[in-house]
Amino acid sequence: MIVLDQLTLVIPAKNEKESLPTVLKELEIYNLKKIIVLEKEDSETIKSISNFQCELIFQKNKGYGAAIIEGINNVKSKFFCIFNADGSFNPVELSPMLIKLENENADFIFASRYENDCKSDDDTIITKSGNFIFTILGKIFFKLKISDILYTFVIGSTNAFKKLNLKNQDFSFCVELPIKANRMNFKLLTSKSHERQRLGGKKKVNAFKDGMLILISMIKLFFKN
Repeated sequence: MIVLDQLTLVIPAKNEKESLPTVLKELEIYNLKKIIVLEKEDSETIKSISNFQCELIFQKNKGYGAAIIEGINNVKSKFFCIFNADGSFNPVELSPMLIKLENENADFIFASRYENDCKSDDDTIITKSGNFIFTILGKIFFKLKISDILYTFVIGSTNAFKKLNLKNQDFSFCVELPIKANRMNFKLLTSKSHERQRLGGKKKVNAFKDGMLILISMIKLFFKN
């Protein structure tokens, strides 16, 4: 068993009955805690994981960001990790990420699909182009040094996260996190990653709608500086 006992995975899992059981099965060799965050009405996903050991949290507010914020606010371990329910994140990357975080005394480590020798099996031309643009905006206007701003495979200090007071309940959460963390002078690092093809179900991200929400959020955050 791979010991990661100071780590809790926070897994937002809206309508993930097809993939979440496989993800939890793959995680069984890891000694870590798992918090599944989903809507109380999502009975099919809840039923699909009834045989697995994990903590269930029913989110009070709608949205991807809301699920993550509520989940991490319930984490009691030293470190948290945002982990997808669709199988696209590979758990073999957890240990190297956590080791790098501790060895380099960082507060947050952001996995990246766009470093050398990295890739994504789930990206499209639209999502890759959008991510490139938003990452560039993050570097220019917010002095972020991460190379994959929209990828929410993140490990961090639980205490540091709770100091950020994040508010965005939709997918714009993904830019609010690094921008506010950087502004509060937390140390952010990047780790190489290979995003896998999702196992099943439908993508929750709408490239154009959520892209606009992300852009609006970045504009608001810029003028709040």
